[in-house]
Amino acid sequence: MERVQKYKVVPVVVINNIEDTIPTLKALVDGDLPIAEITFRTACAKEAIALGIKEFPDMLIGAGTVINVQQCKEAIDLGVKFIVGPGYNAEVSALCKQRGVPYFPGCVTPTEMMEAIADGWTTLKFFPANVYGGLKAMKSLAGPFPQVKFIPTGGVDAANLAEYLAWDKIEAVGGSWMMKGDIVAKCQEIYGIVNG
Repeated sequence: MERVQKYKVVPVVVINNIEDTIPTLKALVDGDLPIAEITFRTACAKEAIALGIKEFPDMLIGAGTVINVQQCKEAIDLGVKFIVGPGYNAEVSALCKQRGVPYFPGCVTPTEMMEAIADGWTTLKFFPANVYGGLKAMKSLAGPFPQVKFIPTGGVDAANLAEYLAWDKIEAVGGSWMMKGDIVAKCQEIYGIVNG
């Protein structure tokens, strides 16, 4: 959690071809953003996570778009440092607690947040942030849930990054906008925003 808080940005990485894994992750490292949420959206996701962990042992690599306990188990067995879900899953939650791996479930309603809090999770993904009211919605939800911190994803980009990070209830933001074009330059721009 300390490293997620330090970097403030969690790049959402979709690997479609396994040969893209090393250059993509190297670009993040070279851009001073050595963290990646590699999603389970593609056929080679598991292989990409394994390769990333092997080639970049100091990088903070997690698994994203984890929607069931089987994906969660595979990712934890590979050595991921965190699990991210687009929604909340009680079985994934239980396995993460058992194995001591942070879980950032997607929660946008009070009911989902109450379920996550009851399981001991207070840093929650807010996805898709732009659809569910963004910063305004999160500030409203912070009233009844003062213990919750957010990682908004969806609609967050370089244009509104500073606005999101200015609120103390935002642990970090997630997104894929820095994964297009010159990744190194975009990551260095983000690093500059985060650090002053």
